[in-house]
Amino acid sequence: MSLAFDQIERPRALARSFEPRTLDAQSLDARWRHAHPADILAGAAATFGDRLALVSSFGAESAVLLHMAAQVDPGMTILFLDTGMLFGQTLDYRRNLAAQLGLTGVRDLRPRFQDLAVGDPDADLWKTDTDACCHIRKVLPLDRALAGFDAWISGRKRFHGAGRARLPVVEQAEGRIKINPLANRTKADLDAYAARFDLPAHPLVAAGFPSIGCWPCTEAVDEGTDPRAGRWAGSQKTECGIHTARAPGAAPFVGGDI
Repeated sequence: MSLAFDQIERPRALARSFEPRTLDAQSLDARWRHAHPADILAGAAATFGDRLALVSSFGAESAVLLHMAAQVDPGMTILFLDTGMLFGQTLDYRRNLAAQLGLTGVRDLRPRFQDLAVGDPDADLWKTDTDACCHIRKVLPLDRALAGFDAWISGRKRFHGAGRARLPVVEQAEGRIKINPLANRTKADLDAYAARFDLPAHPLVAAGFPSIGCWPCTEAVDEGTDPRAGRWAGSQKTECGIHTARAPGAAPFVGGDI
């Protein structure tokens, strides 16, 4: 059955038909690569249960995936990286959107005091080494949180370009299954879904921020510009590190964009 992206299904009822026979990334990708994102979420929840987490920035395009997750399981574990340098509008949006959607499993992840004290005692590491700053404030907290999960969900899409242009729906990442339900959806798809369900936009979107990270490293961009052009503008950096896989057993981060 082919359904328009902005139509809502009842994921629980569909979960059984999407439950995979095997759990390797290649088989899951073959099974889900053309499925509706809501069905992918339902299938993932049916397969991995409480060993599944959704990682969300509560950023510019986050409401669509979070709304679908709320239909599948309002108590689904959602990991939110509070770096200590987020815009105040993002923190307000995280609180308000979670309440509106009835999401009860949101966990706020913060950098360890010891890591900040040693690596960024003056909270100005972003001025000299954005990779190391992201590692302390994003990569390490998420790595620790994901230790209890077999699979996780991201909100990445191919239309963001660069290293995301050939993004699979399911991939293997550092010993875990990583699921990208929105990989092959367009910006128009997301906008149509958000309009259908009257989902609130992040307040900074109207101010010219199509992609939103930490305030020191995020700028507004002109309309029609690459949506991630305002992230680490003027540098070669395009990812914070949490979406750049390392080989199993790789040495800890010592510099560079992982």
